[in-house]
Amino acid sequence: MRVFIRLFFRLIRLILTPFMLIAEWLTTPKALSRSEAQQAEVNAACQQLALYQFKACPFCIKVRKEIARLGLDIEKRDAQHNDTFRNELQQQGGKVKVPCLRITTGSGDTRQVQWLYESTDILQYLHQRFGV
Repeated sequence: MRVFIRLFFRLIRLILTPFMLIAEWLTTPKALSRSEAQQAEVNAACQQLALYQFKACPFCIKVRKEIARLGLDIEKRDAQHNDTFRNELQQQGGKVKVPCLRITTGSGDTRQVQWLYESTDILQYLHQRFGV
């Protein structure tokens, strides 16, 4: 019985995924406009961030849309299909749960990494750091 339930939900995901991705593409807002200097500063700050995500996760889509709206160039890491990123998330972050924003602060020996889970917490962090 368990096998049939898993197959059923896998089939549902296969059917819904393309529609979710098309809806994301159609409804993604335009980026905020900043001066070139401000955007360069924001891009430099974004080099310290990485978003671990699943492509069709609704909460990940929510975060990606807000990243696009804020005009952020954050690296996106597919933890669903890439075992390296999945293992990083498990071993360094503590759990395989998405979305997760990896925030690196400092450099060299003073480098610290924070793993921020929950889409609302990620959005709050991005608004505090990069909001206008």
